[in-house]
Amino acid sequence: MKIEKKSEGIKFPYSEKVLEHFRNPHNVGKIENADGKGLEGSPACGDMVAVYIKVEPETKVIEDVKFESYGCASNIATGSVITDLAKGKTLDEAKKITWKQASEELGGLPPIKAHCSVLAVEGLRAAIRDYEEKHGLVTEKEPTTEDVVRRRLKHVMNPLTGLDIIRTNLILKISVEAGVVRVVVDLPEDHQFAPAIKEDIIEKLGALWDVEKVDVVFTA
Repeated sequence: MKIEKKSEGIKFPYSEKVLEHFRNPHNVGKIENADGKGLEGSPACGDMVAVYIKVEPETKVIEDVKFESYGCASNIATGSVITDLAKGKTLDEAKKITWKQASEELGGLPPIKAHCSVLAVEGLRAAIRDYEEKHGLVTEKEPTTEDVVRRRLKHVMNPLTGLDIIRTNLILKISVEAGVVRVVVDLPEDHQFAPAIKEDIIEKLGALWDVEKVDVVFTA
């Protein structure tokens, strides 16, 4: 007796709209000399998203927005839809975009993947915050402390591992005094990644409203 097997395609737990944004994502890429940029997540967790924005200085309208994603279908799809929602909005309007709104635009996400829409929204908000800090638009001015610096440095990647420089214990010491932030990095100054790490640290901390100077020191 011959038994015939009926082949079935893989059934994805995603809506057709999620799959469409995953297969053909919008606004992918990096904006050179972006007015603001944000990075959220970590490759260690399996998902990471970077968001870049260009802002019209007079109207504060987001003229262009792009994203780069390292992650699953939900991560890519939410990055795509978030950038669609943000483009053409003012900074204040874009800040009001929620993860629920993003999920609804995609026709819903599996509960286990809901964090992906949160990640994309936080990436957008981080890019907006970066712009506002650089242009003196921050209204709630939190004093810069060692804890604040440490939180910021969690967004600086260690190219040796793909994880942030805090989690990989690359930072030996942080001090904040009279507007000067000093960060001691456990790498030789001539290390191939030292210039990139230094530049990223200065960029993440230099925009803080009460920081006048960022001093990055390498151990050797």
